[in-house]
Amino acid sequence: MNTIVLLTLTGLGLAALYFLVASGLSLVFGLADVLNFAHGLFLGVGAYGTWWAAGNLPGAGGEGLGFVLAVAFGVAAGTLVAVLVELVLIRPLYSRTIEQVLVTVGLSLAGVALLQATWGADARPFPRPAWTRQVTGILGAQVPNGGLLLIVAAAAVLGALLAFLRWTRYGLIIRAGVENREMVTALGIDVRRAFTLVFAIGGAAAALAGALGGVYFGTVSPGQGGSLLIFAFIVVVIGGMGSVVGSAYAAVAVGLLQQFVNYYGASGVGDLCVVALLAVVLLLRPQGIAGKVAHA
Repeated sequence: MNTIVLLTLTGLGLAALYFLVASGLSLVFGLADVLNFAHGLFLGVGAYGTWWAAGNLPGAGGEGLGFVLAVAFGVAAGTLVAVLVELVLIRPLYSRTIEQVLVTVGLSLAGVALLQATWGADARPFPRPAWTRQVTGILGAQVPNGGLLLIVAAAAVLGALLAFLRWTRYGLIIRAGVENREMVTALGIDVRRAFTLVFAIGGAAAALAGALGGVYFGTVSPGQGGSLLIFAFIVVVIGGMGSVVGSAYAAVAVGLLQQFVNYYGASGVGDLCVVALLAVVLLLRPQGIAGKVAHA
């Protein structure tokens, strides 16, 4: 029983990390129709921004408020990079899918190279508060606090996103744009501002994933964003393009499947099962768990 509880909660922690990356990715594709392969760069900037702030920013680092300030700095850095990417590189390329893919893939590779050139290719220890390295007893299982922190953060982000999309003006514009972008444009609404806002939200969520992912893994490395981006894309496809709730469901399914299969089977088999789940969903429900069927 203890093992089941531990695997479930650690799997949910991994799912929370995937969701933080996938939520912004899903919104960006749903509204702007952009497959942003540079999304992992925002995660890397958030992780390294938090790591740098913890050691260099006055008042940041350590326990309590200092850790919150370091994370806030990393999230702000990731958000700023996301906005600049949208304004400078993506905005001129809307409706030009091939060019978007080439630019975002190139930016992703360039971003990893820049992080390596600046801080080296080796993983660096992440400055985690002492309480995140401890465990909490839940139903007889000793669960790492880092994973519980991720679960709480992902639940808060999900709630904030749903509230924003439902009860704010720009949230309504984004929801309408995901459903029918041409209609929103015909009503005279400038969707370009919504595009920039969605990139900012996605960048902030990815940067938060980078910061908390450093707490979860204990290290930060230049290629960390790229490896997590692969599973984030799988989560987005399984959940349904443009659906935040679908991404949450898919992240839970992927995280739990990966954790249980890797424990009870051979190492790495869980990743294979995730890809198999993706294939099954694409065959049986191509629009994803919460996606809508496209009508001709």
